[in-house]
Amino acid sequence: LRRRRRSPVMKKITRIANGRVIDPANQRDEVADLWLADGKIIAPQPGTETETIDATNLVVAPGLIDIHVHLREPGQSHKETIASGTRAAAAGGFTSVVVMPNTSPTADSAATITWIKEKAANTACVNVFTTGAITKGLKGEELAPYGSLFNAGVVALTDDGRCVQNHEVMRRAVEYARMFGLPVMDHCQDYSLVGDGIMHEGEWSLRLGLPGWPRAGEEMIVARNILLAELLDSPIHCQHISSGGSVRLIREARARGVKISGEVCPHHIALTDAELAAFDSNFKMNPPLRALEDIEAIIEGIADGTLTILCSDHAPHAAYEKEVEIDHAPFGITGLETQFATFHDILVHKRRAIDLPRLIALYASEPAKLLKLDRGTLSPGAPADITLIDPNLDWTFDKNASLSLSKNTPFHGHTWRGRAVRTMVSGETVWSLS
Repeated sequence: LRRRRRSPVMKKITRIANGRVIDPANQRDEVADLWLADGKIIAPQPGTETETIDATNLVVAPGLIDIHVHLREPGQSHKETIASGTRAAAAGGFTSVVVMPNTSPTADSAATITWIKEKAANTACVNVFTTGAITKGLKGEELAPYGSLFNAGVVALTDDGRCVQNHEVMRRAVEYARMFGLPVMDHCQDYSLVGDGIMHEGEWSLRLGLPGWPRAGEEMIVARNILLAELLDSPIHCQHISSGGSVRLIREARARGVKISGEVCPHHIALTDAELAAFDSNFKMNPPLRALEDIEAIIEGIADGTLTILCSDHAPHAAYEKEVEIDHAPFGITGLETQFATFHDILVHKRRAIDLPRLIALYASEPAKLLKLDRGTLSPGAPADITLIDPNLDWTFDKNASLSLSKNTPFHGHTWRGRAVRTMVSGETVWSLS
């Protein structure tokens, strides 16, 4: 008997047509078509049967990456789940998120990392990359087992939510992480200086009678990390920079070749400590909102290349947790759906501190470089993770329409210019505005 020949499987080819293609990794900025097949970017194939997506008047960018996200699973699914959080990420234009280890149990073992990765594989609509804890239980005392964390697939180490106070422990952590090529990211907070502070120490903390959190509480640890990065000739990444003094320290260190870097969250350039005058806990975050001069210093740091990554620090909390006296409310706000618009509106549209290609680099090629991810580019052969952006779209955020389980945002009712309108992961649309 002759075997019946199978018809060759025709691969699906998609053409994103007439968009402004911006790929900072390749210094590309032109109106062109982008071609996709089998979940990858491919070379142009004119004349073939394709599905066409019209991107006229839109920006075609590498899928945006958020390197600082709390998805709350395992252990706190009443706040957020991997499924709900990644839907919110997709609605914000993000194709990849990097999740923090302050879960319950803490992500300080291969077992927990494996659980998160399997849960993401089954429920997430965007790529989920995991981080492991620097220390067991985030207690700052005993190093976590980096070898098994590395084998389980973590992309970085951090005790985010806590800060390693013992400098010797932090030194050994950086040395140990270097053996596996893992970046170390640090939540910069000196507990002895911060104490029980809940807002920026300044005029408004005095007016409101609330415990103050001085800039030095952040700057002291930034300085520590600079000294260790210089001593060990190893990179350390400082998370959610809020103080103008921290920007100055990082700038001076980078100028002399120290491997130190920093990231910025949107609320730290959009809001000041004066917002807490109404005692609204949706403006309570860690590190706190600071003064106008800090905003100016941070924007200058973004513009001159001192601060190289933008992120959300998406920190969802249930309504009943936030709706208490501000002293007792948890720190943190949501941000996955609003962060790109906030940064675009302030940095590109209003302040013109940077241009759109640089903004995309801060969300794509720069985080990919720090974490050694095969993302953040539109090069042929790269994963077809793509964000389509309308830079001229004016829109207003309604927290009640948010895809996150939690609604603890200070940006309800805010209007911005610029928004992601389609998010594609491995060539498939996972979210679209229309």
